[in-house]
Amino acid sequence: MARDDLIQVEGTVTDISKGDRYTVTLTDNEVQIFAKLCGKMRRHHIRVVTGDRVTVGVSPYDVTHGLITFRHR
Repeated sequence: MARDDLIQVEGTVTDISKGDRYTVTLTDNEVQIFAKLCGKMRRHHIRVVTGDRVTVGVSPYDVTHGLITFRHR
């Protein structure tokens, strides 16, 4: 599935785990999902810390995992 086909939702990073796994709480419905950094965010060394607002791309087939595609200021 291409990154363009993902559902874009916004959330807040609540926890950072080993292996670049982040727990993100969605702002719409307060659901927690696991997410990891997208390729371009890794390539340009963009840091994500607890409390950051992020945009997450979620697959319609598995809504418990996602890709962090953008970090808001």
